Amino acid sequence: MAGFGPNELSSYLAIGAVLFVLGLFTVLTRRNAISVLMGVELILNSANVNYVAFSRFSSGGVDGQIYGIFVIMLAAAEAAVGLAIVLAIFQIFHTIDVEGAQTLKE
Repeated sequence: MAGFGPNELSSYLAIGAVLFVLGLFTVLTRRNAISVLMGVELILNSANVNYVAFSRFSSGGVDGQIYGIFVIMLAAAEAAVGLAIVLAIFQIFHTIDVEGAQTLKE
């Protein structure tokens, strides 16, 4: 019987969905650039949970775990580049509010 238990795929998918929704909500509602980066990290972690869960509950291959490691490396690179951009914006505009950097749109 499918349900929510520690050894059920649906439990991991629910956790991944909650992480994705929280990350998307954070990205769409926050004006602070650091908060936006944290939201993107939540979205990437939701993908990791799903990759590892499908790897665990599928034929037993390690493909999902390899994708998970790749996403972790991608998230680390995203954080480094994102923080560098935030620091550059702060040096120019003296704020990390994403609405404050309007001249980048022009």
